[in-house]
Amino acid sequence: MAKAPGIEAVFRAEYGRAVAVLVRFLGDIDLAEEAVQDAFATAVRKWPETGVPPSPAGWIITTARNRAVDRLRRESSRDARHAEATRLYAPDAPPEEGPVRDDRLRLIFTCCHPALALQSRVALTLRLLGGLSTAQIARAFLVPEPTLAQRLVRAKAKIRDAGIPYRVPRDADLPDRLGGVLAVVYLIFNEGYTGDPALCAEAVRLGRLLAELMPDEPEVTGLLALMLLIEARRPARRDADGALVPLPEQDRGRWDRGLIAEGQDLVRRCLRRDRPGPYQIQAAINAVHSDAPIAAATDWGQILGLYDQLTAVAPSPVVALNRAVAVAEVEGPAEALAQVDSLDLTGYHVLHAVRADLLRRLDRPAEAEAEYAKAVELATSEAERAHLERRRRDLGHRAT
Repeated sequence: MAKAPGIEAVFRAEYGRAVAVLVRFLGDIDLAEEAVQDAFATAVRKWPETGVPPSPAGWIITTARNRAVDRLRRESSRDARHAEATRLYAPDAPPEEGPVRDDRLRLIFTCCHPALALQSRVALTLRLLGGLSTAQIARAFLVPEPTLAQRLVRAKAKIRDAGIPYRVPRDADLPDRLGGVLAVVYLIFNEGYTGDPALCAEAVRLGRLLAELMPDEPEVTGLLALMLLIEARRPARRDADGALVPLPEQDRGRWDRGLIAEGQDLVRRCLRRDRPGPYQIQAAINAVHSDAPIAAATDWGQILGLYDQLTAVAPSPVVALNRAVAVAEVEGPAEALAQVDSLDLTGYHVLHAVRADLLRRLDRPAEAEAEYAKAVELATSEAERAHLERRRRDLGHRAT
């Protein structure tokens, strides 16, 4: 949808908010989304002449509600439809903007309900909270647009047919459900980090929204801090030719110091709460990396200690692999290799890349080259494959 000057910013800031409020009014996600899109289309026509109203969100929500009621009345063939439209216009109806905090939280938890497939949760979150088009989401996740559209249709139908509640879970259920919400946001971020940067920006925006709506949840703060500290390194992650630059070789002068300062402040806020969780600990690890002016000054002992905490809180083979990288810096590559060889991560290209680096440091070039070749074969992105292939070629050049 083409937008007049000023409307783009309102769309990005208010689309999810408006849809959330309309879902509460209407009890129908499709109708709410169509009404909000209709309201923005009206804004595109009117605002260039009348100017952006003093309360853009209120204007959009009121206009969308009016459009929805008009549609219900036009399509009404039974008294129940008329009654529903009358209810929406009742004088004691909730204010146009509603309790925005609750509405957006309800929509996030509805999108990320565990009854929905993970891919559907991601797509719905981006569609309803982020306002991304079906085509944009399909391109970002490299799936055909009709496939993505069907996922959205099925997810909305499941919400309707299964009676998935439009609410924030009860306190007793919140820890498990919140973990699923945070996992969806972090998945969006990671997809963007290896592909479309716009997805990273959207994940950070959703992280900020969650932190605003749930300021007393330290894992929410921890996830936002983690994403900011990783995103801060983006300017240095590729060289002038677009090739990947690994963390130890990055020009740290190109890191975004503003994002780092914000992320570190959030980490300190988490530490004061003393309720450590996986995202907080990962954020702390990245904060230690961001403290070092050069790679050689990295406090690997502190990082290893944090990985020990992460292993206790959220053990997994991937965490163990990352811990082994820290072990190599503290205790040497031989000890790290022994730990890597005990892991069951078949088909994971990073395992072979780490193993190749450790073998290179142990002066075992033939074995290292074979591991790089496996990593190249298994890598999922062209940029990663090119980087690993360069590593393999450099190893061969040093051997000759």
